[in-house]
Amino acid sequence: MSSRPRSGDSSSREPVPGEAPMTAAAAPAAADDDQAIAGYLLQHPDFLTRHPDVLAQLQVPHDVDGAVSLIEHQVAVLRQQLANERSRLNHLLARAHEYDRLAARLHELTVQLITVPDLERACAALDAVLREQFKAEAVAIKLFPVDPAQRASDPVLQAFATFTDRDHSVCGPLSPGQAQPLFGADAQRVQSAALVPMRGTAQGGVLAIGSRDPKRFTADMGTELLDRLGAIAGAKLTDLAHRRG
Repeated sequence: MSSRPRSGDSSSREPVPGEAPMTAAAAPAAADDDQAIAGYLLQHPDFLTRHPDVLAQLQVPHDVDGAVSLIEHQVAVLRQQLANERSRLNHLLARAHEYDRLAARLHELTVQLITVPDLERACAALDAVLREQFKAEAVAIKLFPVDPAQRASDPVLQAFATFTDRDHSVCGPLSPGQAQPLFGADAQRVQSAALVPMRGTAQGGVLAIGSRDPKRFTADMGTELLDRLGAIAGAKLTDLAHRRG
């Protein structure tokens, strides 16, 4: 005949679902840890004051006859607000690091363009840096003609007639009528693009950076670095084009 387990016998306690079974050696060890922690807190009653981040993670129950106390609810709300602010801060830090990396690449590109002696090699250097350093999948560099007759027949200029007077870059999807004159055979693969105005003393143009990712360039993204890129490239390319002419 099997004997029934006596009340209070820890060895016969049924395991709680989801709880790892406790061995006979682990139970005293856990009790010793609890006593050690309690003793430390009693010896250092200002510990939670000096470490509010630890206090914020503790679950402190309040006996309110089955209801959640106002204090407990406030703590839960504050914890959620803290988590949201941490997430927002991490997002801002990631954006700041990415901005720093892009600024460093823009500086390197500027240094390369300064020493390029002719228009063809300047365009080639700009194309290579945008593809290698800025991960561009399609690049179009177009200087608009100065001659009125040539301007009237230029397909890119006609497609971007309203763009030439802009001060800032534009990002987002392109219409087929805009993508084809710029990217040619790559037009169908370009799902989003950054259009960067380039300006010189007597000539302007457009620098287009295309991506297969429709979310790579969006209408709400910042364009400060793109605008700087357009100013640098426009000044260099139009100067070289004027010398060649």
